[in-house]
Amino acid sequence: MKVVVAHNRYASGQPSGENVIVDAEIAQLTGAGVTVLPFLRSSDEIGTFSTAQKVLLPLSPVRNGASQRALADLLKSEKPDIIHLHNPYPLISPWVIRTAHAHRVPVVHTVHNYRQVCAPGLYFRDGQICTECRGKAFPLPAVRHACYRDSKAQSAVMAATLAYHRGTWKHVDHFIALTDRIAEHLMDFGIPQARITVKPNGIPDAGAAQQSGEGFLYAARLSPEKGLALVLDAWERHPDGALGPLRIIGDGPLRQLAVDAAARRGDVTYLGAVDNSAVRAEIGRAACVIAASTWHDVLPTIILEALSGGRPVLVTDRGGMPYLAGDAGWVVQPDAAALADGLRAAHAGAAELAPVARRRYQEHFSPDVLTQRLLAIYASVISSP
Repeated sequence: MKVVVAHNRYASGQPSGENVIVDAEIAQLTGAGVTVLPFLRSSDEIGTFSTAQKVLLPLSPVRNGASQRALADLLKSEKPDIIHLHNPYPLISPWVIRTAHAHRVPVVHTVHNYRQVCAPGLYFRDGQICTECRGKAFPLPAVRHACYRDSKAQSAVMAATLAYHRGTWKHVDHFIALTDRIAEHLMDFGIPQARITVKPNGIPDAGAAQQSGEGFLYAARLSPEKGLALVLDAWERHPDGALGPLRIIGDGPLRQLAVDAAARRGDVTYLGAVDNSAVRAEIGRAACVIAASTWHDVLPTIILEALSGGRPVLVTDRGGMPYLAGDAGWVVQPDAAALADGLRAAHAGAAELAPVARRRYQEHFSPDVLTQRLLAIYASVISSP
């Protein structure tokens, strides 16, 4: 089987679980004997563009002729069985679906966010869940609120792109929804349930941590929707040292909150941005991992990494996080009082849930299990008339 994996990589300066997942999936497919043809662009390329290319960049999400020509050449030369699309923005464009079908190649699409409807893909604005653009042929509220990159001009371009490609998305042969929440989003968008399969992503098994852990780890992009302020507010409701250490990993616009908390309290350490191997090591040092997003976070990779390492998770009841946590953690509402109670419960019960977390990873999120499910999806789509 030949599979084109199409993905616009997020900029290297922006931590991306999606990039990690795509890389892992390519490796897993290759290991299963699939011939993978990566069709990858990177947002890092934008910094090397000429002035003329930058002038045309706003049109890229709509079509991007260079990407379509490159894909067409690949399809003609390699004659793949299927295309697996992940993120198309900004340098690939949903137009690849049309290009693929012009060459009689079916398309499956893993949906990582809510970008079919929402310009930034988050259903989140000004610190609150926002679904104003749901059901609208043209997402005008996104322009009015400058939802995309805090720019009305760029939001207008993205809103136009979403409106233009509403019909394009309807022609995807099959959708892979990472969680039940994404499946609901797609059905609300008008995709028949029969063309949606719920299949989470998996990550390579790094093995369960050998030692018992202590305290908590929070590792995420330090942006408002990821809940750092919420975590620190809940943490402040406990005396210094009462819960063991809190170690914070990541970078972003709320970095100073982490710096200040580490300076103020002896039980908080800010480690900055670190590589994935260091994240794994810190998971092993912790007793529990926190994922406290206040938006409908789809599938935070840190939760899968925690379960793989045999660490239970404390999560908010947003997006796909309760689905991921299952019986291997605690689910709370995204407010400081509820999270403070969750911290207390997790501190007391993390050691008991460690084997449950490891078992949940092995049964539901291991590459062996999920790769076979993905191959079955491919085979079903390829054999459809």
